[in-house]
Amino acid sequence: MNTTAPKNPSRNPNEHGHNHGELGHNHGAHANRKRLLIALGTTAIILVAEVIGAAWIGSLALLVDAGHMLTDTAGLSMALFAAHLATKEATSRHTWGYARSEVIAATGQAAVLLGVGIYVLIEAISRFANPPEIPSTPLLIFGIIGLVGNIISMLVLFTGKDANLNMRAAFLEVLNDALGSVAVIIAAVSISLTGWTGADAVAGVIIGILIIPRSLRILKAAINILMEAVPEGLDINEVRTHLEELDHVISVHDLHASVVATGLPVLSAHVVVKPECFYDGHAPEILNQLQECAAEHFPVPLHHATFQLEPEGHDEHEILDH
Repeated sequence: MNTTAPKNPSRNPNEHGHNHGELGHNHGAHANRKRLLIALGTTAIILVAEVIGAAWIGSLALLVDAGHMLTDTAGLSMALFAAHLATKEATSRHTWGYARSEVIAATGQAAVLLGVGIYVLIEAISRFANPPEIPSTPLLIFGIIGLVGNIISMLVLFTGKDANLNMRAAFLEVLNDALGSVAVIIAAVSISLTGWTGADAVAGVIIGILIIPRSLRILKAAINILMEAVPEGLDINEVRTHLEELDHVISVHDLHASVVATGLPVLSAHVVVKPECFYDGHAPEILNQLQECAAEHFPVPLHHATFQLEPEGHDEHEILDH
């Protein structure tokens, strides 16, 4: 006997409360898409300006920041496309809809950012030995232009940054851009005051150091979801122990917990119960207790939980052993 959380609310128009939640989800997805579109447009404008500036004055920091902007434009484009897919409903082929597209987009963004960060460090170090002449005033102007644009994008994305991993990655990309623009401005001021053009390479190193740790954190979180790791903050052994403490439950096996997408943790388990539960009508009560336990007891609410009730010895008929 199986139980699972309610199906896609769009399939049942009579469930008013769930439909309201679905409408709220779609509204949030559309709002995220609008935020991403504004941030993408702003980033693309800054990209064009910085490419022109880097070609004009030959600044590594500005060139690197332009390269960063290029990857961010691609990353925000992926994020925008993923946000669009997230609004699509589930189908008979994609039963979870396209919710995981946000994780795939975040993985791509983080991987590209990591590559840019490594390149920045290598290129900056190579320039320390022979720093080129860099005019400070144009560098300062382009740094300020980049910073203003990045602040606009950050303000637009800030309210939606915790919506999902995709939005978080997009916000961190823009934040990294803003910090890179600050590094460009500091380099311009340093060159103006001291005449040492090596400050441009130092700014490049700072940008690289800022990029790498953040990209690694996003990449790790995204890969954990794609590898169907246990949700962060959930102790699977605690889940097993708690379920086995319920009345009439003998043991729990084939226990799995993972995350489909941000905000959608899932749980499945085979629960061995006493034989009489299948004859005295107690099985439905056990299912209710298991469902309530999964949804309410743990730090990560498991509203979508599926349980299979079994008599002792049934595992001998199961082909796969997990």
